[in-house]
Amino acid sequence: MPRIAGVDIPRNKPIGIALTYIFGVGRTTAEKILLKTDIEAVRRADTLSEQEVASIQNVIFKDFKVEGDLRKDTSLNIKRLMEIGAYRGLRHRKGLPVRGQRTHTNGRTRKGPRRAIAGKKIAPKK
Repeated sequence: MPRIAGVDIPRNKPIGIALTYIFGVGRTTAEKILLKTDIEAVRRADTLSEQEVASIQNVIFKDFKVEGDLRKDTSLNIKRLMEIGAYRGLRHRKGLPVRGQRTHTNGRTRKGPRRAIAGKKIAPKK
């Protein structure tokens, strides 16, 4: 199992798909990486030689921000928004959707499961 950028790449998948297991690498970025290293995207990850794996890793570290660096930058950007009191920062702080989605009826992904309101009684039906 090849290890690129600290991530174990699945060996039975084509390398164009297997590279997407790295945080920050999608299909388009994987294609760009493979073009720079002259490796076909349909080759399986376990058929790559050590030199090919090393060349992929060099291209990733030289040209792209992935894994820990990207996660750190993202969290620092969110912290900056919170510190300056931007609207997006306030939404992050409250745990609500940030990009303008409605919250009156939906938004359960960000808000979490529904909570019962204490003291609210339902009138009995007649």
